[in-house]
Amino acid sequence: MVARGEMARFWSLESLHPVSSDGGAEPSALVDDNGSEEDFSYEDLCRANPRYLQPGGEQLAINELIGDGSVVCAEALWDHVTMDEQELGFKAGDVIQVLEASHKDWWWGRSADREAWFPASFVRLRVNQEELSEGSSGSPGEEQEEDTGRARHKHPESKQQMRANVVQEIMDTERVYIKHLRDICEGYIRQCRKHTAMFSVAQLATIFGNIEDIYRFQRKFLKDLEKQYNKEEPHLSEIGSCFLQHQEGFAIYSEYCNNHPGACAELAGLMRQRRYRHFFEACRLLQQMIDIALDGFLLTPVQKICKYPLQLAELLKYTAPEHSDYENIKAAYEAMKNVACLINERKRKLESIDKIARWQVSIVGWEGQDLLERSSELIHSGELTSVTRQGRSQQRTFFLFDHQLVFCKKDLLRRDVLYYRGRTDTDAVELVDLEDGRDGARGLGLRNAFRLASHTGDEVHLFCARKPEDKARWLQAFRDERRRVQEDRALGMEISENQKKLAMLNAQKAAHGKSKGYGGCPTAPPLQSLRPVHQRHVTVPSSLPQQQVFALAEPKRKPSLFWHTFNKLAPFRK
Repeated sequence: MVARGEMARFWSLESLHPVSSDGGAEPSALVDDNGSEEDFSYEDLCRANPRYLQPGGEQLAINELIGDGSVVCAEALWDHVTMDEQELGFKAGDVIQVLEASHKDWWWGRSADREAWFPASFVRLRVNQEELSEGSSGSPGEEQEEDTGRARHKHPESKQQMRANVVQEIMDTERVYIKHLRDICEGYIRQCRKHTAMFSVAQLATIFGNIEDIYRFQRKFLKDLEKQYNKEEPHLSEIGSCFLQHQEGFAIYSEYCNNHPGACAELAGLMRQRRYRHFFEACRLLQQMIDIALDGFLLTPVQKICKYPLQLAELLKYTAPEHSDYENIKAAYEAMKNVACLINERKRKLESIDKIARWQVSIVGWEGQDLLERSSELIHSGELTSVTRQGRSQQRTFFLFDHQLVFCKKDLLRRDVLYYRGRTDTDAVELVDLEDGRDGARGLGLRNAFRLASHTGDEVHLFCARKPEDKARWLQAFRDERRRVQEDRALGMEISENQKKLAMLNAQKAAHGKSKGYGGCPTAPPLQSLRPVHQRHVTVPSSLPQQQVFALAEPKRKPSLFWHTFNKLAPFRK
């Protein structure tokens, strides 16, 4: 970290102070939409629940608890898949016992009778540490303590305290989150806008996205939470209705999460220059923000929207069915889970349209409108024999997208080159399964056949697969295509025109060797070689764990298995 005196040689901290129109320093208090100041102080915002410590924050306190013999458990936010046996792998929802947390990025823990390093950013410490998960591993002494704890939890007063702990955690983390959002908006965005020679409007929009909209939304949400929060008896708080009231507003996170990979790429480019590194550090020091880099702060909204379902699930666990807030909490949990699913689905769509755009550019002789005008996902692909009305058969490669079926011809010499031969609007046809036998109209014997009949009756496409199992897969694919189209309509799943145009522009530039910097965050460098895992105090990995994680909620659909075939079917390059 650069010292304050050293930083002053690069940037004048005084020159960054907000100044009002009369020349005085601008007050740091926030003003809400009605013009009144926030009614809680910085200390109120940062007062953390002693039962919940943010990952990467109070490592010393966690180690003191561990040193005192306390069992500290963390719940996995995301899957951690690793090929390195010296790292601890787990799935979202697993419980990991934290054995050491002296490093802010990598913790040492135990799961499934195995000890290893794991990234601290992938977990959250449990609110109620007294109750161990049934799936967590532990010694016989710990199991006995667990049994004793379960017996104690059967008492109503104990369960009320557990609910109070979760409610308190939700309130405390929400207040701290508001503080982080305010720091980003006032500490970074405001200062960046003053230096127009360094930052363009487009750059700031890419880096920060719609985080100011999120900030305004979260302030309103917190005010409603405060109204429903019972300070005297937190277990009686009825906060479920707040989530239900604002569930549509949480949709703004979708835009932010979709923009986040581009923000990482843009920020990484700027951070290669010394003056930008010093500028962002000066902003952090001036705002008296905790020692986290800007990319860490920008990840906070992504993590926050993913934590809501976990917090509500835990609150529901300690809310008795007869509690007045039970039904609202139950509905809020489902609503926030759906929000997370929708965000994941939209992100997956954006990744898909980039691939579709690059694939289309690789097709020779493409005609008509772009695929992205109507489609955003590949459903199925493979070879079929197309039979014309005159009885002529043609071998073609077909690609089934949502709303359309595209067929191409392979080059006779270069089998990896595809020529465009046409498409069919799947919204205007009906799938008809045909039995094996002779087709009277064409005078042909058909096997493994099906047809697409136009609703108007003017056009009929007849196809034959090589094997019965190939036909079965195509029939199922067409049914999946119709179902997915209906789901997208129900969810309002639409890709903006700007996103489509950007995807096509990037694909065209990439095809000419002029790829544009657009895409995901740079991946983390490979971890250094660690000492054997049986040694308790091994070397902490020097690299930062990969933090670009979105898939907390179970994806609504399984990822397509067919994109990997494009390398064989067309000159498809990233």
